[in-house]
Amino acid sequence: AGFSTALSQTPSISSISSEGREDLQVNQLETQIWIKPDIQKTDVDFSEILNAIQEIAKDVNIFFDELEGVNSPSKDDDSLLHHGNLTSTSDDASRLEVVGEEVPDKNKTNGLYFRDGKCRIDYILVYRKSNPQTEKREVFERNIRAEGLQMEKESSLTNSDIIFVKLHAPWEVLGKYAELMNVRMPFRRKIYYLHRRYKFMNRIEKQISRFRGWLPRKPMKLDKETLPDLEENDCYTAPFSQQRIHHFIIHNKDTFFNNATRSRIVHHILQRVKYEEGKNKIGLNRLLSNGSYEAAFPLHEGSYRSKNSIKTHGAENHRHLLYECWASWGVWYKYQPLDLVRRYFGEKIGLYFAWLGWYTGMLFPAAFIGLFVFLYGVTTLNHCQVSKEVCQATDIIMCPICDKYCPFMRLSDSCIYAKVTHLFDNGATVFFAVFMAVWATVFLEFWKRRRAVIAYDWDLIDWEEEEEEIRPQFEAKYSKKERMNPISGKPEPYQAFADKCSRLIVSASGIFFMICVVIAAVFGIVIYRVVTVSTFAAFKWALIRNNSQVATTGTAVCINFCIIMLLNVVTSETLIIFFTEQPRTESEWENSFTLKMFLFQFVNLNSSTFYIAFFLGRFTGHPGAYLRLINRWRLEECHPSGCLIDLCMQMGIIMVLKQTWNNFMELGYPLIQNWWTRRKLRQEYGTQAKTSFPQWEKDYNLQPMNAYGLFDEYLEMILQFGFTTIFVAAFPLAPLLALLNNIIEIRLDAYKFVTQWRRPLASRAKDIGIWYGILEGIGILSVITNAFVIAVTSDFIPRLVYAYKYGPCAGQGEAGQKCMVGYVNASLSVFLVSDFENRSEPTSNGSEFSGSPLKYCRYRDYRDPPHSPVPYGYTLQFWHVLAARLAFIIVFEHLVFCIKHLISYLIPDLPKDLRDRMRREKYLIQEMMYEAELERLQKERKERKKNGKSYHNEWP
Repeated sequence: AGFSTALSQTPSISSISSEGREDLQVNQLETQIWIKPDIQKTDVDFSEILNAIQEIAKDVNIFFDELEGVNSPSKDDDSLLHHGNLTSTSDDASRLEVVGEEVPDKNKTNGLYFRDGKCRIDYILVYRKSNPQTEKREVFERNIRAEGLQMEKESSLTNSDIIFVKLHAPWEVLGKYAELMNVRMPFRRKIYYLHRRYKFMNRIEKQISRFRGWLPRKPMKLDKETLPDLEENDCYTAPFSQQRIHHFIIHNKDTFFNNATRSRIVHHILQRVKYEEGKNKIGLNRLLSNGSYEAAFPLHEGSYRSKNSIKTHGAENHRHLLYECWASWGVWYKYQPLDLVRRYFGEKIGLYFAWLGWYTGMLFPAAFIGLFVFLYGVTTLNHCQVSKEVCQATDIIMCPICDKYCPFMRLSDSCIYAKVTHLFDNGATVFFAVFMAVWATVFLEFWKRRRAVIAYDWDLIDWEEEEEEIRPQFEAKYSKKERMNPISGKPEPYQAFADKCSRLIVSASGIFFMICVVIAAVFGIVIYRVVTVSTFAAFKWALIRNNSQVATTGTAVCINFCIIMLLNVVTSETLIIFFTEQPRTESEWENSFTLKMFLFQFVNLNSSTFYIAFFLGRFTGHPGAYLRLINRWRLEECHPSGCLIDLCMQMGIIMVLKQTWNNFMELGYPLIQNWWTRRKLRQEYGTQAKTSFPQWEKDYNLQPMNAYGLFDEYLEMILQFGFTTIFVAAFPLAPLLALLNNIIEIRLDAYKFVTQWRRPLASRAKDIGIWYGILEGIGILSVITNAFVIAVTSDFIPRLVYAYKYGPCAGQGEAGQKCMVGYVNASLSVFLVSDFENRSEPTSNGSEFSGSPLKYCRYRDYRDPPHSPVPYGYTLQFWHVLAARLAFIIVFEHLVFCIKHLISYLIPDLPKDLRDRMRREKYLIQEMMYEAELERLQKERKERKKNGKSYHNEWP
């Protein structure tokens, strides 16, 4: 075995003649046959044999290296490669093992195996022969073979300049590196123990189970018959050890390590192989970044489609199974097969879909309550005293909302807007805001529990990230100064503290500049709204002229959306990468990039919404003394029915447009690219070209996963979470829209991962990373913003103050609809038309209302009449409303924060049954390992006694 391993580590000789190769194979075979019987039959010193074998292997390696250096042509030489034919560089010893064994023809034609049909392809490297980095590739590939990996090369069927390097890891290599990487593998079936229950509880459970038998089958559960038996989920696992290999459940060495694990091990090896002399000239990532290799990826497990039905013939492979029970639109209502997703794509992607599924499931109660609030507004619409008074106020004439071109208008003209406002701003709004603040906390706390269960089921509880490699950019910039790494004890590049601080200041300044650009864009939208109101008021179309403010808001929101997407594309990624400081490792850079990118995107998406919610109509002044931008443009006022309708339009349009655009870019763009690639192939090679391509060619023509991994997917959902929680008091239907989008999003992402992207490398992760902290920050911000929306933007507080202090029920402690009689008249102030400024005076004198010029008009505010001692001064009711608003904000925030902290305290991070299972499993594993070791030692002792060998002081 040692001799075979030594031979598997020798570089191949493509230049030796066929006769010489045959003689060499015969000599190797004779050597193996000569050594093995002696070891079995005689008592020899194993250390001497191993030393002799190592010497032989060294001599063979030296002989191979000399031959390869003198006689072998370049690995990129055209003489070694033919169009569609491979040049095998796999080891001679491995060829001998294949001889005499029957290999299914399917393995030779499906593109998942080497030409011999036995060695499975674990990884693919792609390069171009015209690339000048030939020497680095040769050294890299020679060192790959020295690590024990087997290799084959094949030219592309569509472009002879493209070369595919197929890699296969033999069992010895997989076992060695699985032990180094602490890969956990199954070793004993799980034994499930039922908790002891009382007779009364057992009777109740029997009755419940009998009742469930009458109900129809749960439609959302997946059919277990179509899913494979994922053995690692039903077994106790332990870090793989070659010394204790007899403890593990190994039915077949070829399938013991699944494909994702095999690819991860090969990638681990490739990241540690040198390509040039020098301490930092190491790793596949650097070769990808300098262009030596064009692509590197693991293969998909065949086609995701099949001619046969999965119900009658079963799944062709895991990819086909994922497509049928996860990525297909026909199963949109079913649960996700997370264990299968984890097995195929790895824990990191599995955790993303687990979080997305949990978030979508938690949106159901939020969407239901939000819809209930909306329907409550619909049912109470005819009983709302405020909207009744607005619709009946035909004798109240409102002042113009813009300079010159805006006419006087009756308050009853805004009847529709008053009714629409009531749909979102009613008595249930405050309850819904409190509910959503609590919901955000419950969502995060229960996600921690759900994550703990997933981490336990996927063996991530005790997993720790290994020491990360230094980023090539960091290494190139700071290679002159070094210091000792306290963990590895090796010298590495070092960034001085002064340099780190200076880059941090530059980075913060750059992000601040980008945020200022966003604020400038919002300022431009404000100017557009101010100018366009007058333009639409003078429009010749009556529909636009009569609804000038709604038209202004709608067009401003659409323009704002275009600016948001333009800034995302042009400014965000490039400048944020430029302004991100140079962290040491990839995870540190990813966290820094994520935080800055989220901050920019959040400000870009929500800045205009913050303006409408908290600034629109708040600082306009009053008729006769309007505040102006640059002493020119009069600031925009709210509609006579309030500013909430503008906020609802802003949120609704932005949310729908952005989700639609994101879904198109996520799926539509890769679909179009892949369609265009297939179209070119059909034009050049015919309609049957794609079916005849090997799997590596098909996967190469797919789109690679984006450079930032799952960043875009997480960012889209986190921004949606912010939209759903931050201004939910103004738009109760936001959770419902988010729910509908997420149901589609799960299947879109699944379809994209399974069909449109190359298979990503299976990566491990314990949680969703920095995104959890961002979610907690959004949850805290949502409490503050909803408090201000209810207190400042809506009319909830002014109505409450009127009902208890100034209305018909003042002093009686009641606040029903009968107590709101006269509220509209009390919330409007009187203005003398003759006090208009010259540039604000309307072109019409209002004679169309009463036949004579108007003397007075009304406006929304709490001010004294023009003939009072202090004309247009604030009334006492204004100060009462202001004090009530401030008091509400303080009470609401403290109350909700107390509830949030109480819920966080009461909900433990680990479920009790999970904690008990972990303790039980730890105990059982120790017992099983002890029993298995004891059983092995006892067998060895019996064999020794049987052979007449005995040793003193043996452990029983």
